[in-house]
Amino acid sequence: MAQNNQNGKMSREEAGRKGGEATSKNHDKDFYQEIGREGGQARGNSDGNDDQDGKMSREEAGRKGGQARSRNRKN
Repeated sequence: MAQNNQNGKMSREEAGRKGGEATSKNHDKDFYQEIGREGGQARGNSDGNDDQDGKMSREEAGRKGGQARSRNRKN
């Protein structure tokens, strides 16, 4: 179960699972509450695009793409 790839190496999925298990053994509930609080604070200080995880919205991407295309167009 630990060696899923043909070359004998552990898969990313398994490495993540094992790392998560090791972390959960080393830390208690307070640790996870604190990192969750810190993540929420960092997220609250973002540029206001909270629902997109820092990604550009489709509307903004379309607008920027249209602007770039119109600049390259020959009249």
